[in-house]
Amino acid sequence: MNLLLHRRDALVRRIEALLTDATLLLIARLSIAAVFFLSGRTKVEGVITITDSTYELFRTEYALPLLPPELAATMATWAEHLFPILLTLGLFTRCSAFALLGMTMVIQIFVYPSAWPTHLTWIAILLLLVAHGSGGWSLDALIFPRSEK
Repeated sequence: MNLLLHRRDALVRRIEALLTDATLLLIARLSIAAVFFLSGRTKVEGVITITDSTYELFRTEYALPLLPPELAATMATWAEHLFPILLTLGLFTRCSAFALLGMTMVIQIFVYPSAWPTHLTWIAILLLLVAHGSGGWSLDALIFPRSEK
């Protein structure tokens, strides 16, 4: 039994050495950034010209309360471009993750309430980034070294 525990412990140490916090946070940043950035790209032509179909989508299917569809479409499109780029760079990571967390909650509550398994996955990744920041492999770590240990 001791030999089995010893081998298990050795394997765990190897895995921990390979999967550092910096590695895991980088993967988290890139994965959630890809989800939102690719969604943002469906809403534009060229670099960032919002399409008529995007405005129509916000008038009909998304129809958020309190926000005019044109404003909601513009805000969502810019958010889906800006915050993923910042996450990819690891710059202002906590702020960007928090903004996308808010966007996820709006989508969950007002747009696609039955998509909670997907949104819960996004929330888990975003909360990790809000709580732990960008990790060592980021611009945040270079600019704000004390806050991204």
